[in-house]
Amino acid sequence: MADIYLSFSCISEKKLVILQKTRIISYYMKSKVVVYGFAALCILAAVGKSSVIPKGESTADKAGKNNVKSNVCDIEILAQSADNEGEILLTRVGYVTSYNMANKQPNWVGWQLTGDHVTGPFLRKGIKFHEDMEVPEPRATDADYRSSGYDRGHMCPSGDNKWSQEAQEQSFLFTNICPQIHGLNAGDWNEMEQQCRKWAEQEGEIYIVCGPIFYGSATHKKIGKNKIPVPEAFFKVVLSIKDTPKAIGFIYKNQSGNRPKGDYVNTVDQVERITGIDFFPSLPDDVENKVEAKANIDDWM
Repeated sequence: MADIYLSFSCISEKKLVILQKTRIISYYMKSKVVVYGFAALCILAAVGKSSVIPKGESTADKAGKNNVKSNVCDIEILAQSADNEGEILLTRVGYVTSYNMANKQPNWVGWQLTGDHVTGPFLRKGIKFHEDMEVPEPRATDADYRSSGYDRGHMCPSGDNKWSQEAQEQSFLFTNICPQIHGLNAGDWNEMEQQCRKWAEQEGEIYIVCGPIFYGSATHKKIGKNKIPVPEAFFKVVLSIKDTPKAIGFIYKNQSGNRPKGDYVNTVDQVERITGIDFFPSLPDDVENKVEAKANIDDWM
């Protein structure tokens, strides 16, 4: 065994991703590695690098939301998808990826961003985008993006991972990347990433989930030898549990633009209807229903 890894457990027929702020100290070959990130609450064991989510019932499924703490500050579940066939959950130092083997890119990427993590000494300089060897071939490679006309668009951005060298390097894995028009990647999407870092400082901590949107009726353009589908749009949802909980969603078409942030605002409920993903289901139902039905960017500014 060359290393020690964490994996997520399948806790229901639906994909429930259990996330918790944690510090895990593991020892291997007399070296102490301090890992900051998200850990599975159901299984915390050295059982492998990734978990393919099968269909079938688990004992945890019977517990459902009864496992959720009454304190709304304990955000344990970031996302839950109805269809989990063929997906792989990948645990990283700074984020979690729900990887889609068919699309060869993430369904969504989720992470907690604290005010302490918006800065740091570990910059992106010298780090190259690289294949994720933990997912099966065919998978995205750098050659697929080269001369494609699309940027290698981060979901969990490099700028949110300056606090850890390993986290920074992992943000360049292609399982965290989607094809994005340059004008979006370097424009309004980048501006929202910067805004989220400001919100993390303002709120103390926020929870973010983002990913690609593939409209079912569209014929998806594909790039590269591995035929990576190009998303028609991207979503981002943000939750704060400071004082009075609040949430907000955004949808960006995969095109250039220079528009006010408010033009992209949607409620989290609206983003859920478009993506088929249930966000923040570990919130008490009354809180979840309230924060996901409202979206007012003025509440965040």
